[in-house]
Amino acid sequence: MIKTALARPIAVIVALLGVVVFAVLALGRIPVDIFPRLNLPTIYIAQPYGGMTAAQMEGFIATRYQNQMLYVSGIKDVEVKNVQGLTLVKCSFYEDTNMAQAAGEVANQVSRVMTYMPPGTQPPTVVRFDASSLPVGELVFSSSSASLGQMQDLASTRIRPLFSQIPGASAPPPFGGNERTVVVRVDPEKMKSYQLTPDEIVSAIVKNNQVSPAGSVGMGDYMVMTPSNTVLDKIPDFLNIPLRQGVGPSVFIHDVATVEDATDVPVGYALINGKRSVYIPVTKSADASTMNVVNALKAKLPEMRALLPDNVKLSYEFDQSVYVSQAVHSLAFEGGLGALLTGLVVFLFLGDLRSSVIVILTIPVSILAAILLLQLTGQTINIMTLSGLSLAIGILVDQATVVIENIHQHQEMGKTKARAILDASEEVSFPLLLITLSILAVFAPAFLMTGVPRGMFIPLSLSVGFAIIASYTLSQTFVPVVANWWLKGHEHTSQHELSLLPDLKQPREVNQESYEAHHQQEVKGFERVKLAYLGLLDKLLRHRALVGTTYGVVCAAIIGGCFYFIGQDMMPKITHSKQFQLRIIAPEGLRIERTEDRTKEVIGLIQQIVGPKNVAITSAFVGMTPSSYGTSALYVFNAGPHEADLQVNLAEDYQVKNLDALKEQIRASAPARRADFLRAD
Repeated sequence: MIKTALARPIAVIVALLGVVVFAVLALGRIPVDIFPRLNLPTIYIAQPYGGMTAAQMEGFIATRYQNQMLYVSGIKDVEVKNVQGLTLVKCSFYEDTNMAQAAGEVANQVSRVMTYMPPGTQPPTVVRFDASSLPVGELVFSSSSASLGQMQDLASTRIRPLFSQIPGASAPPPFGGNERTVVVRVDPEKMKSYQLTPDEIVSAIVKNNQVSPAGSVGMGDYMVMTPSNTVLDKIPDFLNIPLRQGVGPSVFIHDVATVEDATDVPVGYALINGKRSVYIPVTKSADASTMNVVNALKAKLPEMRALLPDNVKLSYEFDQSVYVSQAVHSLAFEGGLGALLTGLVVFLFLGDLRSSVIVILTIPVSILAAILLLQLTGQTINIMTLSGLSLAIGILVDQATVVIENIHQHQEMGKTKARAILDASEEVSFPLLLITLSILAVFAPAFLMTGVPRGMFIPLSLSVGFAIIASYTLSQTFVPVVANWWLKGHEHTSQHELSLLPDLKQPREVNQESYEAHHQQEVKGFERVKLAYLGLLDKLLRHRALVGTTYGVVCAAIIGGCFYFIGQDMMPKITHSKQFQLRIIAPEGLRIERTEDRTKEVIGLIQQIVGPKNVAITSAFVGMTPSSYGTSALYVFNAGPHEADLQVNLAEDYQVKNLDALKEQIRASAPARRADFLRAD
């Protein structure tokens, strides 16, 4: 490889420039996400039935789904959660399952289950959902005069349809309000006085407010459609629906009830900064880029705001793409800092600015080549691939530095520049290959993992592996070629420069070291460090067994102690995050309004601890999601009206010293039976 590169330097540079160009193009196209694609084979079934208790949902609905889903091919596990008015079924599959076939079989089994359901059961919602489909932000509606029903209607009819124009974006139904509903409030005493039952009132309303086909009528040369349309156009028309006709006085709706244009009975509220409001979680498809979706949504915000009345404000909050942006900026900073420090060290010890530039150039080229290979293998830029590239930066420096330093040593032997470059590169080629293979072997077990660990660590391993392979290739091609063009010839300065050269015979090397020991005035700078290291190494080599045993015992003790005390977790703790999420759990059976009051107290407590100006926004959902919105439970799953989910976003200029201490302070003072912090941060 080295001889070929030196023989065809132009081809090497052209190939390198081609890699850089395609890598820059890949950098603009590769998806940027928070987590890698975990590819969790999971299907959720949300089955609503308004009015049923959790026990009834389990007995009449959940057991049917549990039994029937076992007939689906590749099924691994069936988990069920039951709350009032909703059953949520999670079907997990084995990794090699054909999910297209599994989705079809699940839909078929759902159709079979529906035949066993209680009368009036609505069809469920079946959706594929995994960690990559989690919300990446929230569209928050706020108004000082509009009602919840009005904001809910605006969010559902004007804003939510625009998500179809954003590639990769989707949105569940809005949170915080209910669907617009014609509410008939019956007076029990009046109903009793007219000897009517609730079923009779419901039957009369349905009968007088429906569409039924009636056929067509031939009139001359034309055939005219004659639909029978009894759908009421105006809300007051409901008051004139007859309940009883014939013998005796006629009874109408207005005799026993009132009618109003309102919403369904609320089972939960959304609180934005402690005030009831509406928000839409912004989600993305599993294969979409978080950064692309967020940027496209922000570009769409002016159009969305133009569709809303002046008294309704719309903002995008809890942006999760900031974590990826921070990680990308950190990688760029670390890469630049590593290149700068490495170049500085090379310059200090070798005294050659051109050598420093060569070493610095290999770092960005290696990272760009790794990004190109990640894009070709279907990976994304996420916290795992960024962690791998950050980890590889320190290793990328070594290979080019070793080659450059060895070239200088061979020049000190009196060799010509071309011969020194060839001999030095060939001399370290095999050791560098062994180092590269050793590093790759450390990450090889990731390919034997399964499930979530495989999805998390394969991107990390690939990013490190691609960067190391690119660095090794550059050290054997790019570095020798550019060194042949840029480096100058090397002149001998003193005899001591021969002391560490590998081609000296043993007697001559002993004589040279003895000469240097008695002529310390001629040894200066970094040569003193090299000679001191040689002396220490000679002493240690006389006690090989003792040094090796001591080293092994100390390393084993340190590793064992760290493994015992450091703890274990899937993701590292973030102690300086400005976003966190907690679940407030009050005594069971508490009304929504009382849970809402306690949630406001927690918000006030947080503002008191960090300061009102340091809380950018808070978003909470108190109670349960409406049973008519089954998929909403995938994002907020509260067990009852006594639970609330609260998200807090602190101000940008507020410095979080210790997030764990802040959490403990909130947990100790929260006016709830329990306050659990979730790993949303």
